[in-house]
Amino acid sequence: MQPAADNLTALPRLRVVLIETSHPGNIGAAARAMKVMGLSRLYLVRPQQFPSAEATARASGADDLLTRAVVCDSLDEALVGCSMVLGASARLRSLPWPLSDARSAARRAATAALAGQEVALVFGRECSGLSNEELQRCHYLLHIPANADYSSLNLAAAVQVVSYEVRMALLGDEPLAPDEGDYASAEELESFYVHLEQTLVDIGFLDPANPRQVMRRLRRLYNRARTERVELNILRGILTETQKRVRR
Repeated sequence: MQPAADNLTALPRLRVVLIETSHPGNIGAAARAMKVMGLSRLYLVRPQQFPSAEATARASGADDLLTRAVVCDSLDEALVGCSMVLGASARLRSLPWPLSDARSAARRAATAALAGQEVALVFGRECSGLSNEELQRCHYLLHIPANADYSSLNLAAAVQVVSYEVRMALLGDEPLAPDEGDYASAEELESFYVHLEQTLVDIGFLDPANPRQVMRRLRRLYNRARTERVELNILRGILTETQKRVRR
């Protein structure tokens, strides 16, 4: 069995994604939390203020992570290449999404990273978290089981909790069994969802003027299934042939 310390070589395959962070100090504090636990890849989606002297000050020596941080215009851009995406949220949603507590989610993330997969840990805005549309990009909802009477957790503190759990999952005595599946990446899945939605419109199954929650539920289904690339290619082929027959 591989020594637990060797598992830490999987850490560079994990990225932390912060969406529309409003306070630059939280970016610096999140970078500090990451570096303490050995995570080094920070992605920022439309930060309100970055670079920032306050972010550098709060990083307290982790400013190298800020220097290398990737600033993105969209969440989709930040997820390029990822085959597992976990979205942190304090709010449970009206449409249930596959849910893991921080410890279970960290084991999923660590297992995927050990198998050579790119993993994203996504954190939303300080005031409102992740939108439903952003949640749909995630395979699992990561929930920190905090005090129900006061569950508000600072962004950097949430990053610290999750980063710690990932590190402990990699170092733990309980062995991780890497899943060797060749899973579709986030951008491949998004392309599939666009193709699927258009096909459902073409055959008259989906009314674009009144879509209800059809696509959201289908996203949940395929995200939960962790579709492999070969399987996704089969599905895309079926959609293409369906469209051809409808157009004839």
